[in-house]
Amino acid sequence: MAEVDFIPGTTRLFEEPDQAATSHLKKHGDIILSPQPTNSPNDPLNWSLPRRCWHAVLLCFITALTAATSNDAGSAQDGMNTDLNISYNSMNTGAGVLFLGIGYFTLLISPAAWLYGRRITFLICMTLGVIGAIWFAKVQTTEDSIWNQLFVGASEACAEANVQLSLSEVFFQHQRGAVLGVYVLSTSIGTYLGPLIAGFIADRIGWRWIGWLSVIISCCTIVVLFFTLEETLFDRSAYDAGTIDGVHQTTGNPDDHISPQQEKTAHLDKTSSPDIPAESVPEKKKTYWQRIQLITLAPNVIGTGARQYLTRLLHTLRVFTFPAVLYSGLQWGAQDAWLTFYLTLEQTNWYNPPWNYGDAGVGIMNIPCLIGAVIGCFWGGWLSDVFVEWYAKKFRNGIREAEDRLWMIYPCAIISPLGMFLFGIGTAYGWNWPVPYVGLGFIGFGWGCAGDLSMAYLMDAYPEMVLEGMVGVSVVNNTLACLFTFTASLWLGSGVDSTRNCMIEIGVLDFIFVMLTVPMMLYGKKCRRWTLTRYEEFVRIRDTL
Repeated sequence: MAEVDFIPGTTRLFEEPDQAATSHLKKHGDIILSPQPTNSPNDPLNWSLPRRCWHAVLLCFITALTAATSNDAGSAQDGMNTDLNISYNSMNTGAGVLFLGIGYFTLLISPAAWLYGRRITFLICMTLGVIGAIWFAKVQTTEDSIWNQLFVGASEACAEANVQLSLSEVFFQHQRGAVLGVYVLSTSIGTYLGPLIAGFIADRIGWRWIGWLSVIISCCTIVVLFFTLEETLFDRSAYDAGTIDGVHQTTGNPDDHISPQQEKTAHLDKTSSPDIPAESVPEKKKTYWQRIQLITLAPNVIGTGARQYLTRLLHTLRVFTFPAVLYSGLQWGAQDAWLTFYLTLEQTNWYNPPWNYGDAGVGIMNIPCLIGAVIGCFWGGWLSDVFVEWYAKKFRNGIREAEDRLWMIYPCAIISPLGMFLFGIGTAYGWNWPVPYVGLGFIGFGWGCAGDLSMAYLMDAYPEMVLEGMVGVSVVNNTLACLFTFTASLWLGSGVDSTRNCMIEIGVLDFIFVMLTVPMMLYGKKCRRWTLTRYEEFVRIRDTL
């Protein structure tokens, strides 16, 4: 490992033949596993494949469901306007409140995942979603239409950071592109199919049933999560560790060490049975009820952990000093911001001549976005993992740099802005199939690709700071989206020229945001080296709070 710079995000992906002959590092084929799995039967990295896949399915369903409920209010706008005389501007304000709820509740609840386990955060957020959905279904006033979105937004907070954290705990670093691709695909399915399904519901049985069906599905989901979503909180630092990329990882021979937990168990068993050698007592696998208990306390929780909660919350704010967090937040936030514009165009223009679409027709317009997002997630997900492995072998002698993955983002700089131009100009001039729909497909590609790659880059760059990094991304992302949401109606205007010019300007901004990748690739490693001490200090302080 001497030739690998001791900075986060620079790792050895492959060993040379002479190294492999004497190495005790655990590998999958010739790929070095990072993080290194321990010998504990309770290590999520040691779960069976079906167990890990079921866990991923549950997390992706949460992601898709909360994304769908966060984007279905637009399908009820016509009904609320007709039945309750609630203005479209007020409902846009509700969308801004939604983004604030997502971003800042993600920050607010983040310490709970470290102190009380991952499961409780998912169940709390899903419960808040039920409250928001009930309020949405019973809307009577403008205030109702705005403030129920705060609870709906808070429900999606668990999918903004905790899902990525939990996925990173059951899959290895070389799989993260593909795993995050599935995560972003789940977000895309919810984001684009949510309005489609809600449009059919509003068209067939009434807009209030959008909320009631959300209540029913969310309650069923809570029951399934309570009994089948396993806790992934695992104190990896309690085990003997070496280093792979500047952070502690288990690297020794499996037979050369036992964990402090094993030592404690062995000591207790030896006290009762002195003839049994302490070293031979294996760590016991947790029972089913232990794996699904509501709260799993971290080893260092003091009392109720209230003071630690506040300290950790303030400590998390340090993530905004890491350039990679700001970069990733801007990339993902830009995609959320553009979402407001083209969905607003769909909901305000395509009901009118020359299209005269109904709720269902407007909802179907999300299908090309979803198709594009599927392609984008494949490109930025699984294919980016393959590219990084090839690049490390071909050009870096088995070494992987976090910035290598960002080569895959450049097609977004052309495809996504082009989609904005085609859809915006097509809408302004009343074009029908196929140009505006092709534009939506291009926009969807940018959504899936840019979000996946930017988050995977951040997780590669700072692997021990996944939760806090994603919290930072969520705050930047949703703050940016909120600001654009409040300006969308004014910016789009009502005339042909204003609609056309607005979407052209959005396309240019999209290009500029994506091209921020150039300085990130040029100076990303320097930034990681510059923040090394800050990163190590961040992790050390966090783990001792």
